[in-house]
Amino acid sequence: MNKSDVLARIKNEKVIALIRADGPDSLIDCARALAAGGLTVIELTMSTPGALDVLAKAAKELPHVTFGMGTVVNAETVAQAQAAGAKFIVTPCVRPAVIAACKERGLAILGGALTPTEAYNTYELGADIVKVFPAEFFGPAFIKSLKAPFPFLNVMPTGGVTPETVADFLKAGAYATAAGSALVQPAALKAKDWAAITKRAQEFVTAANKA
Repeated sequence: MNKSDVLARIKNEKVIALIRADGPDSLIDCARALAAGGLTVIELTMSTPGALDVLAKAAKELPHVTFGMGTVVNAETVAQAQAAGAKFIVTPCVRPAVIAACKERGLAILGGALTPTEAYNTYELGADIVKVFPAEFFGPAFIKSLKAPFPFLNVMPTGGVTPETVADFLKAGAYATAAGSALVQPAALKAKDWAAITKRAQEFVTAANKA
């Protein structure tokens, strides 16, 4: 799967499932539950202990899922994540070296930003998608306002994306969205309630498709 394929899949699915956890236990089962609910673009994060090892195992066991690595802040991690099976990289803020490393390696890069200046700088550096984070403080109206002067930006709000808001974010002009704890609810993850996570994924898919 090349970069164009990855970006098309993100746009088509509309929601990237973000798994944040305190440890690697059950992450693969969680990814399997999300995929069963219709979300097959999944972001793991470097803030999870053993994230690269989990990614390598997950990518091997779930070849139908497109995995990415998030919370990446340096170029060294880009190489490690790609070797482990990441098809896209996500930063929480503007990281020129990370964007450059992804461009060099042909990896899709979702660069973090919040202000209009950061969003444009991230785009100018070569990010494929501008991850607007944290989006919950401004909501869909901010995405609409940001797209007015910058209609060419592929914007992905992260934070505050729920089944109740996902369609509004998409209608405001978002290329796609990303959802973390509102999708992979901590209590369900801790209880290993995979059925609940699958159901929640289905709710997101249904809501996003209404846009």
